[in-house]
Amino acid sequence: MINQPYEKLANIDSNNFQNKSVLIIGSGYIALEYVKALKKLKIKNIEILSKSENSLDNKVLSEYKIIFGGFGKKINLIEKKDLTIIATPINLLVKAATLAIKSGQENILIEKPGSLFKTDLIILEKLIKKQKVRIAYNRLFYPNFQKLKILSKIDGGITSCKFDFTEWVHTIPFGKYKKDVYRRWGISNSLHVISMAMELIGMPKKITTSQHGNLKWHPTGSIFVGNGISEKNIPFSYHANWEGGGRWGIEVVTKKNVYRLSPLEKLFVLKKGTTEWKEIQIKNIFPKIKMGLAEEIVIMLNDALEKQLKMVTIKRAIEYNKLAEKIFAYKN
Repeated sequence: MINQPYEKLANIDSNNFQNKSVLIIGSGYIALEYVKALKKLKIKNIEILSKSENSLDNKVLSEYKIIFGGFGKKINLIEKKDLTIIATPINLLVKAATLAIKSGQENILIEKPGSLFKTDLIILEKLIKKQKVRIAYNRLFYPNFQKLKILSKIDGGITSCKFDFTEWVHTIPFGKYKKDVYRRWGISNSLHVISMAMELIGMPKKITTSQHGNLKWHPTGSIFVGNGISEKNIPFSYHANWEGGGRWGIEVVTKKNVYRLSPLEKLFVLKKGTTEWKEIQIKNIFPKIKMGLAEEIVIMLNDALEKQLKMVTIKRAIEYNKLAEKIFAYKN
């Protein structure tokens, strides 16, 4: 039974969702990635709500029904779908989700992080009644991540953890997004790693944070170090230096082994008494699409599966944002 969630994700192509209907709000890069995942799942009934014809990111989207004019004007014209995916720019995510709820959509997946500001998420949470609304932290549903959760349980549990969310500043597309996206980059991007660590060890019940340095576009700091104890009584530490080298990574220690996610898409083990890291082979049924997206779609369309593989609720997303505010010293 301990392998069941991983095995179900590793065999998601066995699900039959051909009769399901999906609405995607947004038509940029991430919308295109969702379309690719939907195609792999053989879901054909897809509608895309786009601001304008010029905003279409790729010809692949033109294979499906596209409604132009933006969600503010057109969402009330769309029938209820089995799944609505909100894939707009960050500053429009909550607004689009709010209108989707008010227009009758009841199964809604919002791109991460939902909002840069926890207040927006708190307001959205109050609006939710019977609707199922989740935040798309896709890395939590990487097959290798789920495998790590299983292996650490078999070993008797995680005894300590360290993680690194160093950002490659030279790859950040400055000028593409709103100013707040960069000023709160820890929420915009670094939460990918932080959320994975918290999912493994539990949220902090005690944390000490420290910020150093300064970047013009990120004034609260460029070097972040800290440590604490999680709600599962697991000690942890973190480090990130946005002015130097390095990469995202997570290491967890059990009484038998050390496991590493670096890159996050792969899993390595260092067995006790050895010095050689060995890769653990993972079954990834759709290797040519963005990892985690197809898995999230399947979970959103299968309530029974979500009882085993819980998606990120609005409440949980608020907790992530609060934690990021502490780590990066963001003001409310």
